[in-house]
Amino acid sequence: MALKTKELVLFSLLGAIMFASKMITEALPNIHLLAMFIISYTVVFRRKALIPIFLFIFITGAVYGFGIWWFPYLYLWPLLWGIVMLLPKRMPDKIATPVYMIVAGLHGLLYGTLYAPFQALVHGLDFNGMILWIIAGLQFDIIHGVSNFFVALFTVPVIKALKLSAKSIAL
Repeated sequence: MALKTKELVLFSLLGAIMFASKMITEALPNIHLLAMFIISYTVVFRRKALIPIFLFIFITGAVYGFGIWWFPYLYLWPLLWGIVMLLPKRMPDKIATPVYMIVAGLHGLLYGTLYAPFQALVHGLDFNGMILWIIAGLQFDIIHGVSNFFVALFTVPVIKALKLSAKSIAL
């Protein structure tokens, strides 16, 4: 997949926007715009959306350190991309908005559960220990799911803006 210079610049900017948005909302526990951006980028750029997604992941590791906490990012955020890739390419806005809200909300709600197997493996937890890990973080997953659900209200407008931008720079 050869990329044009315009695409490299755009995808770098989109990855940086994801990172900046996460930094801006850092004081709020599990409230951010990442799911909305990942869904929007995936709808517009399809498989090339992985470029800004992985750029965000690697910028995050470079800034905060590539600690044990970082490795699940390598599958948690691309998993959301994969789910969106399975959705129909074209949906009417009245259907797309609630679908994206549900997908984003479920991803946030299940984030800790999806994160837990890695933590269990790294920390030597058995199945019961992993379940306790999930339960201990459930309140944060609820916040994550609810906030993702409502932030995803903006997904369709962001998709429209991205499509307009991509068209104007002739991607």
